[in-house]
Amino acid sequence: MSRLRAFWTFVRELAGERDYERYLAHRAAHHPGAPVLGEREFWRERTDRQDRVPSARCC
Repeated sequence: MSRLRAFWTFVRELAGERDYERYLAHRAAHHPGAPVLGEREFWRERTDRQDRVPSARCC
């Protein structure tokens, strides 16, 4: 993996960009057949949760 690609992967991890991908993988592995949130709904729920529980976020 090139250094630029490794750096970009690191930045995406810090920004939380892969959270939806991880959510889908978790649902498929642990809750097969259960409905999943669409990407827009996932991010809305995540943002709402951070507003309700400020300790759930870093900043």
